[in-house]
Amino acid sequence: MSTIPLTKRGADMLRDELQRLKSVERPSVINSIAEARAQGDLSENAEYDAAKEKQGFIEGRIAEIESKLAGAQVIDPSQVEADGRVVFGATLELEDLESGASVKYQIVGDDEADIDHGLISISSPIARALIGKSEGDVASVQAPGGVREYEIIAVSYI
Repeated sequence: MSTIPLTKRGADMLRDELQRLKSVERPSVINSIAEARAQGDLSENAEYDAAKEKQGFIEGRIAEIESKLAGAQVIDPSQVEADGRVVFGATLELEDLESGASVKYQIVGDDEADIDHGLISISSPIARALIGKSEGDVASVQAPGGVREYEIIAVSYI
């Protein structure tokens, strides 16, 4: 099994979801199944079928999260010593060389990526282009609209 990089915040987020699934969602769907079963004939019971389907989804998600947490390599960005290089967990300030626009991103695991909050996946094209570079370097990124170039203005580990 390969290790999955996660920030401390991402691991906490997965643990919270796992706790909610086990303590709230699972008991709720078990009650729904019991209520649907009490209605009698299961062969034409839409509520029973829906509850069983939801139970399958919940159990699958629980197994998926437990597997990810078991194989996770939790990285605290504030403890990273990368001498100003772009690494997993780093927070970057970039300037788009074509438009001059400034953006701020943190490189995180796939499960915690959220572009609206400035969190980009380690496996995204922009993160892959930036990994290993330092402040002042320019990275070329193949985007859907063509190649874009970004200058790294600042790298921090917060």
